[in-house]
Amino acid sequence: MTFTRRSMLAGTVTAAVAAGVGATASAGAAPIRVTGDEAGYLVGAGIADVTGAVAGQGMMGYSELDQVATGLLMRTWARAYIVVDRASGERVAFVNADIACLFQSVHLAVMQRLAQRFGALYTERNVNLNATHNHNSCGGTAREYAYSLAAYGFQSNSHQAEVDGIVAALVAAHENLAPGTLSLGHGELHDASANRSRVAFDLNPPDDKAEFPNAIDPQVTVLRLRQGGKDIGAITWFATHGTSLTDANTLISADNKGYASYRWEHDEMGVRPGTGKPGFVAAFAQTNAGDMTPNIGLTPWHPSGPTEDNRLNCSLIGERQYRAGRAAFDAARPMRSGGVDAALRYLNMADTAIDGSYTPDGKPARTAPAMMGAAAAATSSEDNWKTQLSFLQEGNADPVVAALGGLDGPIEQWMRDVQAPKLIVAPLGVLPPRPWVPLTVPIQILRIGDLVLASGPAEFTVVSGLRIRRVVAHALSVPLENVLLQGYSNGYCGYVTTPEEYASQQYEGGETLFGRWTLPAYVQEFDRLARAVAARVDLGRGPAPLDWTAGVQPNLLPPVPADVPMTGRAFGEVITGPKPGYGHGDTVTVEFCGAHPANDFHTGGSYFEVQRAEGEQWLAVFDDNDWCTELHWSRPPGQPAASRVAIHWTVPADAEAGRYRIEYRGDRRDGDAAVRFTGTTAEFSVG
Repeated sequence: MTFTRRSMLAGTVTAAVAAGVGATASAGAAPIRVTGDEAGYLVGAGIADVTGAVAGQGMMGYSELDQVATGLLMRTWARAYIVVDRASGERVAFVNADIACLFQSVHLAVMQRLAQRFGALYTERNVNLNATHNHNSCGGTAREYAYSLAAYGFQSNSHQAEVDGIVAALVAAHENLAPGTLSLGHGELHDASANRSRVAFDLNPPDDKAEFPNAIDPQVTVLRLRQGGKDIGAITWFATHGTSLTDANTLISADNKGYASYRWEHDEMGVRPGTGKPGFVAAFAQTNAGDMTPNIGLTPWHPSGPTEDNRLNCSLIGERQYRAGRAAFDAARPMRSGGVDAALRYLNMADTAIDGSYTPDGKPARTAPAMMGAAAAATSSEDNWKTQLSFLQEGNADPVVAALGGLDGPIEQWMRDVQAPKLIVAPLGVLPPRPWVPLTVPIQILRIGDLVLASGPAEFTVVSGLRIRRVVAHALSVPLENVLLQGYSNGYCGYVTTPEEYASQQYEGGETLFGRWTLPAYVQEFDRLARAVAARVDLGRGPAPLDWTAGVQPNLLPPVPADVPMTGRAFGEVITGPKPGYGHGDTVTVEFCGAHPANDFHTGGSYFEVQRAEGEQWLAVFDDNDWCTELHWSRPPGQPAASRVAIHWTVPADAEAGRYRIEYRGDRRDGDAAVRFTGTTAEFSVG
């Protein structure tokens, strides 16, 4: 039986239908001052590896049970930035990770670790953790049940890789703090996104649609960070989904935004993460990308555009973001206002009362516990090759669902009324043994000079983002273009559509979990928080989020067996060697008798190196983080504990001529111990 996704970003509909540590909200925003001294800041940037299991575990993004990782295209990274206002002592931290979602359980775990190391210096109030929404990341990282079903439960090893990497990136940024300056740049990009739910978008009022003539958000915003006249980093915000590689891909990767980062860091700046102090850190962050697809061909069940090749599309869409970000970076100007502020508050989105001034019809409303709709089971046809099975077919057969007690939950009539016209297929907020998604979620406002981030734990459509940006801009008296909706932040709880969009029950409406009035609730609470920031009033932390570490955490994946070599082979032995020579553009393919990659993630390192001879030495020139390489893992037929590892290297056009070889690094596990071994091919020539 095949289950597919987008029906539920984490496999719940797939199943259904086939310690917050830190200070409370700021006691008051620091007063905005005009900055005459651009060296009024300390700035720092850091990067760290968050790659988890690249083989044998489910992937996260499409949450398809049959999308199990078989290797690695590019590593995934956390990129951290810290800005300290030297006048007030206030600081903010921003971390962008190459993952599908920044789950609340990951957010809370990171906050706990930061408190242990830094005390009250970095808290949930002044730290923003967010995701690129890359659909090719490691699965099972969430303790929230809904978002780990497709990985057959919680996978602690990949979860820990994300937590460790995010903390390491923040520590690196902290240790790299030095006097510096900030600049802000703007631009537009019109050929890297398309609206995949135009039917819903067109239901919005004319004044909203007028902001987006082509039904996309083309705004590109760049924050440029410098120390002593040297650029140390950039954050580029642009709204488009991380779905270029599609659900047909089984290699862990960072998708189009990760490719954009690679182009800037590696190709332009010559930086290789993990080799020491970073010279330049380039993050490509999301905004309100809920209805924005990079598959600009908009062909149902045939994700494509600009070409028919999904891997090529990933690089093309990434290249366009890189170039647009680079142009805005070059045009960036010093900020007129100085200082930094932060405020955060938790909301009970399962039952928020909404004043009529925030609803389209002027009537009071409320939200309801999270419910997944049948519309979500249709998936996002522009981003998927496969569609969902009939939502009535064998849904409760999923073993993780069975282990948790099934999908029947008490749905009261008032909940159905709030959720209407949604056809409910998975009442996530009232399922046993506890809610399957967060019901108490954080919203946050960060101000960095002229730039304001209104951050929420969901996927906001472009018009949803616009409405929040408007109230925040008005409350803080800043230009609309300087307020960004930072989605995928500090948690994850589905989509947010406008009430008008919700009524059409497209895919995004089916995943707007708290009902038709979800957006008005967010608008009301962002308005309240922004006004409090402007007035320097402390609203308090709000209701406490759930402790996701408590209770049962099913993991139904069998343990990885002790490694044995392929029949008649030895660990590290070359099974398929290289040809004597290759030209530029050719692909070198070699195979080794290997071991399971999950035995050691090689965090900050690499499973292999492409090496070039320099005199008597061999120098690493490419590894598993390069776009031109791939690692593929498989079990040989009839050998359930043996591993075959294939490495592909497509010779770049600018690769130096010379003598090359490929070295593989494996780790065989026998009992609790992992033993490192290597394998090296014969030499071959390039050029």
